[in-house]
Amino acid sequence: HCTRCIRFTEQIAGEHTLGTTGRGGFTEVGTYVKALVSNELSANAVDLCPVGALTHLPYTYVARPWELNTNYSIDVLDGMGSAIEVNYRGGELMRILPRVHEEINQEWISDKTRHAFDGLKKQRLSYPILKTKDGEIKELKWEEAMNILRDQFEKVSGDQIAGFVGKLVDLESTLAFKDLLQRVGCERIESSSNTPKLNANLRSEYLFNSTIPGVEEADYILLVGSNLRSECPVLGSRIRQRVDEQGLEVGIVGYAPNLKHKYLHLGNTTNTLKEIAEGTHPASAKLREAKLPMIIVSSHALSREDGEGVLNTLKTICEDTNVINEAESWNGFNVLHNDIGRIGALDLGIQPYSGKDNIKDTKLVYLLAADEFREEDIPEDAFVIYQGHNGDKGANFADLILPGAAYLEKNGSYVNMDGRTQIGRKAVSAPALAKEDWTIIRALSEELGAPLPYDTLDDLRGRMAELAPHLVKYDTLELSGFEDLVTKNKRGSSEMSGTAFEDP
Repeated sequence: HCTRCIRFTEQIAGEHTLGTTGRGGFTEVGTYVKALVSNELSANAVDLCPVGALTHLPYTYVARPWELNTNYSIDVLDGMGSAIEVNYRGGELMRILPRVHEEINQEWISDKTRHAFDGLKKQRLSYPILKTKDGEIKELKWEEAMNILRDQFEKVSGDQIAGFVGKLVDLESTLAFKDLLQRVGCERIESSSNTPKLNANLRSEYLFNSTIPGVEEADYILLVGSNLRSECPVLGSRIRQRVDEQGLEVGIVGYAPNLKHKYLHLGNTTNTLKEIAEGTHPASAKLREAKLPMIIVSSHALSREDGEGVLNTLKTICEDTNVINEAESWNGFNVLHNDIGRIGALDLGIQPYSGKDNIKDTKLVYLLAADEFREEDIPEDAFVIYQGHNGDKGANFADLILPGAAYLEKNGSYVNMDGRTQIGRKAVSAPALAKEDWTIIRALSEELGAPLPYDTLDDLRGRMAELAPHLVKYDTLELSGFEDLVTKNKRGSSEMSGTAFEDP
């Protein structure tokens, strides 16, 4: 009896819910009494089973492995960018499996990564749609949609346009979007609202600087406003193994979830963070005594109203401890991003949302797969364009909808939280009239009389190499540097509200 699933659940997922009953040929694997498998890595046990006793329910009796085509891609549903294998038959996605990448996800993926692709079959945007003033919804041909776009752009000047980039947009589409809006005189190009208050000019400020394998070198970890079980369970598994096998100490400021390893809950509110910065909290001594300490702050914690204060306080902690240890070439300040598209946007110089005062006089708002916005921030008389692949909040609010391709329906590049550029590859075609985002933007530039200087994906990547050469060095880590500037560059107020961090 191999008991691989039991050992995986205990040693990797950190959960004691599976065991065996009976003896010899009557041995059976099952859950303990009143126990359920509740970890976020549970489906990996199916991959380990050598006899097929465990199966994925959505895939059961659906297809045989020899009927499937395979493509290698990456996951975009968190900031890690796990390596995945996409199986498809004809034009239908069938399943997603993990692919080995020791520096990122090792050989595991989260259950969300594995099963979320079925959402690409629901509420898809397949045709250009115009919503009239009387509430009528009209399907359009692409030629009609382009004519409407041209007319709307011609009605306004560049300073009356605002563009917002969503959380799942690839680098190529982001760059094309930025180039187009700048060609028509628009400078208000930002990430959508609820974004962390980070500075796009300093890469060390927004990356996971220690790198994911750096978890295995750290001798103390401070988690701030983070819930690894929901945000990045594969990273949580790495930390759990260090805790169990080598006694790594972990402290938490903020929401204290039921993690699968030992940790010390230091406090719920930003007041605890202030005490650590002032040196009056016991965790301050831990950070000073540790040789390679690590701070992991959730991007959700930096998205709060007092996000700048949280960030500045963390910079103060970095200055006064070994979080940034130049002698050991160690930068232990890490931002745990939940949205991979926003990292690429920062690398391309697109700043976070600056507030409604910056867009109060806009007449045309262009949402590139941006569903995270406040409706009250957008002027009532503005014409809203939404370009994306699913009918979410942005599509519901927009006047004109342009159907784009999802991450498994196009070739594109993404930057993970390490700062590593990765390639996502097309597995299936987008439905009906949906197109890849950058091609829609390129066609629009022709209509506006401001054609972009690239016709192919390779040309676009050449343009990307001119702006940021590191973005075309695939699967390679570029050191960010300038750590001392990051800690000294404190923008805005250092005041914090004293309220508790919420569960991200």
